[in-house]
Amino acid sequence: MNESRSPGWMRGVQVGLGVIAIILSILVLIHPGITVVSIIIIIGIILLIVGIYEIITGIFGLGANRSRWGSVGLGVLTLIIAGIALAFPVGTATFVLILLAIALLFIGIAQIIRGLGDKQSRGWARGFSIGSGVIAIALSILIMFSPFYGAVLAAFILGIALLIIGIEIIVSGISGRKMSMMPSRGMER
Repeated sequence: MNESRSPGWMRGVQVGLGVIAIILSILVLIHPGITVVSIIIIIGIILLIVGIYEIITGIFGLGANRSRWGSVGLGVLTLIIAGIALAFPVGTATFVLILLAIALLFIGIAQIIRGLGDKQSRGWARGFSIGSGVIAIALSILIMFSPFYGAVLAAFILGIALLIIGIEIIVSGISGRKMSMMPSRGMER
């Protein structure tokens, strides 16, 4: 790894971003339900902007090699989906969580089948595959029967990850070292 000192302004930015990440993580851990609804609202706003962009590019023919009316139609559909997400953020969050729970259920079933059917792997690897499949299925069932608790769990995990990232950024900023995973020029041979 190649280590070198970061400039002073970069260290200040790192510490500032780390503090913001820690503050956000604390908010996520205190109010996990609001976090999920906030994410849906942000996604709705982004979809609204993208929909307007698609309609404008379709009407004025600004898109390269695209159907003008197709672009307008997709823009209108995007605006409708954005409107639903913004009008019903809790319902949208519940719908998205249930879709994710169904996907997690299929992943869990696949893990169990892989663990039971893979006779060439060692016992602990097969056991780990079966165990992770059972956990995935249990989480998916929890989320399907209670999307609120699924949202709280997802937000809690997000909050912990954000807290760890924030601490890591602050430590990096205070130490003044930047770590690069890329080899230096002399080591590329």
